[in-house]
Amino acid sequence: MTGLQIRQASTDDLDAALPALTGILHACVHAGASVGFILPFAPDQARTFWSEAVFPAVHAGGRILFLAYDSDVCIGTVQLIVGQPPNQPHRADVAKMLVHPDARRQGAGRALLRALLASAESLGKSLLVLDTRSTDPAKDLYQSEGFNVAGEIPNYCRNPFEPVLEPTTYMFKSLP
Repeated sequence: MTGLQIRQASTDDLDAALPALTGILHACVHAGASVGFILPFAPDQARTFWSEAVFPAVHAGGRILFLAYDSDVCIGTVQLIVGQPPNQPHRADVAKMLVHPDARRQGAGRALLRALLASAESLGKSLLVLDTRSTDPAKDLYQSEGFNVAGEIPNYCRNPFEPVLEPTTYMFKSLP
C-alpha cells in the first residue's frame, strides 16, 4: 500500500464514494463477510444499503463514516454509530468494518479502527460496542486494539454461502 489515508466522510463526499462503497460491500459479501447479507447478493443491493440505510444516518448526524484510501482508490470503510438512546450518550457502536478482499492484510483495517477510536474519544465517548462473527479474523484485530469479549451468542447469524447458523461475539472497549 503506497499512500494509505483515512478520511472521515463529509456529507459532500457520499455521492462520490457510493460506487467504491458499493463495490467494497459487494466484494466482501462474496468473499464470505458476515455483515448482514447472504448470497445471492447483487451490486444494486449494496448500493441500496449505502444510499438508503447509511447515508441518511450520516446526513442526520447519527453515524460517522470513515473511508480508507490507497492513493485515490477507496479500499475500506467503518462506521461509528453515535446516535444512541438518551440513557446512553456515553457510548457508540462500531459497525460494518469492510476492507476490499484485494486490499486486506496491509493495515487498512487497523488504520480505520484507530481513526474511529480517536474520533470516539474526541467526542467524549467512554464505551464502544461491536459484534463480529466468532470465526472472523476481525475478532483478532479488535482484541489487539483493546476490545474485550463480553460473550458469544450461538446460532446468531446465517453463513453468507449456505444455510448454516454461526455464533457471534459481542465485544466492548472502554475509552479514557
